[in-house]
Amino acid sequence: MTNHEFYMDLAIKNAQAMKGQTDPNPLVGSVIVNDNRVVGIGAHLKAGEPHAEIHAIRMAGEKARGGTIYVTLEPCSHHGRTGPCAVAIVEAGIKRVVIATLDPNPLVSGRGVKILEEAGIEVIVGIFEKESRKMNEVFNKFIVSQLPFVTVKAGITLDGKIATASSDSKWITSEEARYDVHKERNVNQAILVGAGTVLKDNPKLTARIPNGRNPIRVILDSTLKIPMESKVVTDKLADTWIFTSQAYQKDKKEKLEESGIKVFITKGGVKVDSREVLEILGKHSVSSVLVEGGGTVNASLIEQRLVDKVIIYIAPKLAGGAAAPTFLEGAGIDKMADAVELTDVTVESIGKDFKFIGYPNYKSDQSQEG
Repeated sequence: MTNHEFYMDLAIKNAQAMKGQTDPNPLVGSVIVNDNRVVGIGAHLKAGEPHAEIHAIRMAGEKARGGTIYVTLEPCSHHGRTGPCAVAIVEAGIKRVVIATLDPNPLVSGRGVKILEEAGIEVIVGIFEKESRKMNEVFNKFIVSQLPFVTVKAGITLDGKIATASSDSKWITSEEARYDVHKERNVNQAILVGAGTVLKDNPKLTARIPNGRNPIRVILDSTLKIPMESKVVTDKLADTWIFTSQAYQKDKKEKLEESGIKVFITKGGVKVDSREVLEILGKHSVSSVLVEGGGTVNASLIEQRLVDKVIIYIAPKLAGGAAAPTFLEGAGIDKMADAVELTDVTVESIGKDFKFIGYPNYKSDQSQEG
């Protein structure tokens, strides 16, 4: 590992520690080095607060002058809720800037670098670029498309079942795997299920970990059949947003809204359109969604090529049963050649189970927008 890689790795680790705190902003870490010593370090903590570079510059003080700053994302060049970091770097007297990756937004990409280079500062780009982009996969999609990054999650038996033929599903996976699910909920802004999941399981859909952040609970309910006594309606532990179709029950809508539930009426005549839901969430600055629905909801999202990531917890169990539900249903495909292949796959052990992560690779002529 070179010096540049060593310090950029430190900046990336610092940024990753803030996962779940900065959205819809990116994760960014920064390290300032002078005379082979770390003199400043920082991370972006929360949207609206100072960026990573500013924290590092403040820590370094005069020791920043003549030093090298490592930053995981191109320093910003615009005035938002905070000032442009590229200008702050120039004013701090830093002589070299090492950047992992440029801003993914084509409207601003390269502008921060231009400010630095015009000030006579040496700029190096591309150190651990792949790692930085992976770290900010949510931001990278949202900033370009204004659609949330969608992760489908499921717990299944080895033969692909999410419940038995009698609908019993407690518990498929181990306690360790279920705890890991709560960590995934904590780092997503919203959790999405269909009304069927609420009717069958009456879940809380919260992140039950120390200092966990409860995501917005998004329910797809085309007729508003969700019971008023459901936990997502009564417990007040997190915001609940229900998306319904034109076939909704008007009196039920009023009751839900009186209980503090947001109800969105979509354009669908009898069904809720998943893309419209994601567009509305994006307009409300929701940049990430964890889908924990059943096979029908999952299939709808996959078929519309709206899923960005798949997380499957696989338990070494066999359930069998032709009528037992699977995590992906819908119409399915006719030819195996049309199957959606998952790429960049990783597998790890969690308790007795395995956590499988992959990214859908849709056909190039039918690729996702954004």
